[in-house]
Amino acid sequence: EGPSPTGGEDAGAGRRRSARRGTGERSGMARSAEYLARGIEAEGRSKSYRRRGLWAIKKKHGGKFPKTAKKQAMEEDSKAKSPRFYAPEDAKKPLARRFKERPTKLRSSITPGTVLVLLAGHFKGKRAIFLKQLPSGLLLVTGPYAVNGVPLRRVNQAYVIATSAKVDVSGVNVSKFDDSYFKAPKKEKKGDDSVFKEGVAKKELSPAYLENQKKIDADLKKVIGKVDHMEAYLKAHFSLKDGDRPHLMKF
Repeated sequence: EGPSPTGGEDAGAGRRRSARRGTGERSGMARSAEYLARGIEAEGRSKSYRRRGLWAIKKKHGGKFPKTAKKQAMEEDSKAKSPRFYAPEDAKKPLARRFKERPTKLRSSITPGTVLVLLAGHFKGKRAIFLKQLPSGLLLVTGPYAVNGVPLRRVNQAYVIATSAKVDVSGVNVSKFDDSYFKAPKKEKKGDDSVFKEGVAKKELSPAYLENQKKIDADLKKVIGKVDHMEAYLKAHFSLKDGDRPHLMKF
């Protein structure tokens, strides 16, 4: 190639010369590997592996590179000694759990028999009677089911509004209800043929669960009847309208 029309050297020749300069390659000095830039070889890994004859060394020693006695001694020493260099990023380790699990503190406005307004879940907007706090910190509540359709269930106290309405539940026995009572059975793993099943079996409640609900409903209906308009109050659905100010309301 001749000189460029502007009188300077060819741009491609200049780039090639600068690439050789970056890799330490000088004119008249033959190198076995060609470099496109500093640290970037023109050949790929497989071609370089073939050119250097590493495949023959590996084949001669049964498919593995030979290890000298000096190299083996260095590897053993490195295993025994602590590493000189560490990873630039810290290895993730589980943090020590030094805190003590304490029972969830119950709000002072929530006491056994307090009527609560549920703010989340399937029964959002309905009222329920608080029975007791479970070991997990959740609240055991019920509508009861015979009055407004809210069965025995657990709710988080963060999603309820405590009202000033209250009934006497001291005569209602709820000692048998704990967190394990509400634990769902393990689901069976679905197989490949489950996609082609015609229908899904409807989930049925156990007779013991239904009997416990009827017993609680019967006990609560006795105490609800002693308070005027309490049954109508429990059946009423809670909702807000435009212009309502919940923070100024007295529940």
